[in-house]
Amino acid sequence: MILKNNKVLLSKRHGSHGDGEYAFPGGHLEYMESFEKCAKRETHEEAGIDIKNVQLLCVGNIKKWAPKHYVHIGLSADWENGEPTVMEPDKTESWDWYSLEQLPSPLFYACTMAIEAYKTKKNYYDS
Repeated sequence: MILKNNKVLLSKRHGSHGDGEYAFPGGHLEYMESFEKCAKRETHEEAGIDIKNVQLLCVGNIKKWAPKHYVHIGLSADWENGEPTVMEPDKTESWDWYSLEQLPSPLFYACTMAIEAYKTKKNYYDS
């Protein structure tokens, strides 16, 4: 969840679960990669921007897409520099900044968790 001027960066997903839903940049950890390095790498690969102040936001034990089972590590970060650009057009549409009070719909499930965690300080989800 990347923040800039009280807005979050979202794009509509393509081609995997959550197709057509709005989501933050993100992805899978590479072998031996830290959460922070993963967040910075994925954000740069997907949106072409740099982030800073990466922090743990929440953890989710997600069984919604059974038989797939995910452990979601939700992080927050501040925008550092760059203009969001679609770097992977087969995976996302245009990137835009949205107010937390006027989010697009539908939101990717893990993003709803992260936004709730940001607003309420709840940090663990089991669903």
